[in-house]
Amino acid sequence: MGERTTRGPGLRASLFPLTGPLRFLLLSSFLIPLGSFMVLPFMSVFLHERLGMGLGAVGVVLAVASLVQFSGGIVGGALADRIGLRRTMLWALVVRTAGFAGLLLALRWPPLAIWALVLTCCGAALYLPANKAYLVHGVDDERRPAFLSAGNAALNAGMAVGPLIAGPFVLSSPGWLFAAVTALFLAVTAGHARLPGTGGEHPTGSKGTASRSLLAGVALLPFAANALAFYLYFHFQHFLAVYAVERASSAFYSVVLLLCFTLVIVVQPLASGLIRRMPYALALAVGFTGLAAGLAVLAAGTRAALLAGGALITLGDIVLFLKNDLEALRRSPRSDAVVFGQQRLAAGLGACASGVLGGQVYGLGERAGHTGWFWLLAAAQCALLPLLLLTLRHRTARRPAPDGDHEGALTRDDTDGRIPGR
Repeated sequence: MGERTTRGPGLRASLFPLTGPLRFLLLSSFLIPLGSFMVLPFMSVFLHERLGMGLGAVGVVLAVASLVQFSGGIVGGALADRIGLRRTMLWALVVRTAGFAGLLLALRWPPLAIWALVLTCCGAALYLPANKAYLVHGVDDERRPAFLSAGNAALNAGMAVGPLIAGPFVLSSPGWLFAAVTALFLAVTAGHARLPGTGGEHPTGSKGTASRSLLAGVALLPFAANALAFYLYFHFQHFLAVYAVERASSAFYSVVLLLCFTLVIVVQPLASGLIRRMPYALALAVGFTGLAAGLAVLAAGTRAALLAGGALITLGDIVLFLKNDLEALRRSPRSDAVVFGQQRLAAGLGACASGVLGGQVYGLGERAGHTGWFWLLAAAQCALLPLLLLTLRHRTARRPAPDGDHEGALTRDDTDGRIPGR
């Protein structure tokens, strides 16, 4: 029988009862972005206003930091495959804590700020693949979407609350702020040291896969779909601030972001079971349609359009990001940590391309006085570029499931011999 003939357990039944380590890991999934987003969203302001860096230099620093944070995930996944999930998370947190401590020292020696920022991004790159893999270690396929979406909800909650707490202190009292964040990361690191290892802290990959290249066994279609989804989404992420502040205010821009975070926190866990059962082709169609609709609505430029566009884009990404991860896990024979790292690489490539290409196009629209066309062009790309995935779908087509479901169901052959949690 195909997997999709049953609805599977509900959200509450999938998550509970939670063990102590998983409760701590979900709490950490809130605390880590809480601390990070007390600092990182304001780095452009801090580097420019407090340290006197030019905006061009600030842009280059932030672009490099973003690329490291996303694409470095593939190194984090490979490291977890070799030394174990808990050890990788510990080393990642040590590196990230050192980065925030470096920002504190940069108040006396400003050039250190750049290296400190890169360190925090390196820590993030190493941590997330191991964190996700630890969260779903040993969890059966039906329950994995609930655990991944719960982790995403905690992550987005921290991202939403962090800037609200830190906003008044970034320029007025940065020393106290950086000291508080460093202390928070020290506490979280100490907690991770007490987590039990997975399989006695042996590497999660087998000896036969430990020496394979970083991209060996990559699930090509989910990788490409993830890169494309992040490329299109980061048009919104990179350029909404300047567009929204120009037409409304910085406070209203914060409201739009809060709405988007809230949707991820509330909707994704509730919809995780439905997204798991959804055929992959349908999930791609729904997700990219949501992106296209939201980006097109933004072109109107009104406050209502900003809210509605942000909501539609977020709903599309809720489907795309979760389904791409689940499909990559299903199709790849590599360990979970390596798969998550490969997906982070795809995200980094997409986000970087969006910044480079989207920035040029937005600049042209701004000089012409018609930035609304930027969003319409991005929406058109949402309709046209996913068609390229059809060629990959045919090249990577798998054996149909016995019940005739071509994309959504797991079969014995689809798992490539993978053991849940590996």
